[in-house]
Amino acid sequence: MSHRLPKVVAPLLLLASLGVTSVGLGGCATRYIPNTDVEDTEDNRKIITFCEKYRRAVETKNVGALLQLASPDYYEDGGNVDASDDLDYAGLRHYLSGKFQDARAIRYEIRYRRVVKQENAVFVDYTFSASYRIPGEKGDEWRHKVDDNRLELVPHQDDFRIVAGM
Repeated sequence: MSHRLPKVVAPLLLLASLGVTSVGLGGCATRYIPNTDVEDTEDNRKIITFCEKYRRAVETKNVGALLQLASPDYYEDGGNVDASDDLDYAGLRHYLSGKFQDARAIRYEIRYRRVVKQENAVFVDYTFSASYRIPGEKGDEWRHKVDDNRLELVPHQDDFRIVAGM
């Protein structure tokens, strides 16, 4: 005796199982914060809201706000072994008060890609598009850069502070 299904029943069972699977998957779809690739949770919204304060402060060249968002423990190693380009909080203040002010206009757009939470740190991976106007030999020149970056945050009271990545 054969245990094979009649030819018409097998496709119906396959379609029925696909229907059940698709209904199950549709109900579990992940929701993302608008215009990001970050899952929409209360914690993630709080993190992205903080990062948007940073983005707006860059665009408006608000040095006071940027320094307030930075941790006193801020440290940037420049991504290499050359210590001459490392930047601590004092160096950040010097840069923001000096060379950063040369920009006549800044447009800074961010696409948030991922938020990774650890016990005492949050890592925010993003792609940025920066357009800025700086003085050049023939007058003001527009420059443009697109790149990936990571902000490293630490909890601070009910908010965060940036410890690297500005």
